[in-house]
Amino acid sequence: MLTIIFYAFIGVIAIQLFYYIIVFGKFSFGKPQKSTPKRIPISVIVCAKNEEENAKKFIPLLAEQDYPDYEIILIDDASSDSTLDIFEEFEKQYSNVRLVKVENNEAFWGNKKFALTLGIKAAKNEYLLFTDADCYPSSNQWIKEMSSQFTMSKTIILGYGAYEKVAKSFLNKIIRFETMLTAIQYFSWARMKHPYMGVGRNLAYKKEEFFNVNGFIDHMKIRSGDDDLFINQASNGKNTTISFTPESFTFSEPKKTFKEWFDQKRRHVSTATFYKSFDRMQLAVFFLTQFLFILLAIILLAFQFNWMIIVPMVVGRYIFTWISLGYASNKLREKDVMYWYPIIEIVLIFTQLNIFITNLFSKPVHWK
Repeated sequence: MLTIIFYAFIGVIAIQLFYYIIVFGKFSFGKPQKSTPKRIPISVIVCAKNEEENAKKFIPLLAEQDYPDYEIILIDDASSDSTLDIFEEFEKQYSNVRLVKVENNEAFWGNKKFALTLGIKAAKNEYLLFTDADCYPSSNQWIKEMSSQFTMSKTIILGYGAYEKVAKSFLNKIIRFETMLTAIQYFSWARMKHPYMGVGRNLAYKKEEFFNVNGFIDHMKIRSGDDDLFINQASNGKNTTISFTPESFTFSEPKKTFKEWFDQKRRHVSTATFYKSFDRMQLAVFFLTQFLFILLAIILLAFQFNWMIIVPMVVGRYIFTWISLGYASNKLREKDVMYWYPIIEIVLIFTQLNIFITNLFSKPVHWK
């Protein structure tokens, strides 16, 4: 039996190295990105529900972008606080701000996709750039950097939505590492000509891509997925590219408690079950081999089976993965999380296992 486990362990490491070196290497070891500034008209779309405090802080940063031709579409999704009042003040203050008011609709109550659809239809420009009301751009060059990746053929741009750093917080390092790893995955697969997801905190696409797939209609009943399910459906190797210059990042405030973050990840994982078959499979294989690597290594070392071979294999696996993730973390300005990499990886593996089991017995809560 231990011999079988040993050969299974070799297979698990081989699959892991394929992911980290071949797939993730497309991003990790790729050349720095070049930007070709464009002057195409852009519509920045922000959907908000009960975001009065964030709206006060972050909408002015969008209005101060260094870009010659853009509008800001502010969508108030039937907020019960003063978000709508704040948006109306911004509309008066800035000439390029337009407001879309969404009333409660029994058929689409609490559905962000319905609100976004109204905002997309209201946008006067063909090129759309999305972020959330609780996000802010890393610089006043955000629109310029994201739009610079549009070409005649590349009509979907996947950006990086980072989280703020919190000093002396291990939870913050876990959140940022997980966010970084997710971005490495979807950036790498996009470079492999097989894009499968993006994040609504930083995403751009041409309006025609939205209407080519009839918007969100195929997954309107699924409360989440206005970003990743749409990209999973609309993107392909020809129309999708990535943007990862530091000036193109957006930032959000991370969750402050483990429970808040755990609930957030439950929503994300539940949405992934609606991805295309290949995408579900490759994500499942990646997670399964991560888990089996830890489990099989513990079993083999506990029984001291070929430990002089097992130990170098474990160390070698960590060296290769550390190098791959290290190069990527440098590009995404997340180098500090790599100091904790082995510990964070183990925590994430068992957290994801817990999320999977929890989601089997109860459904996560979605849009506010």
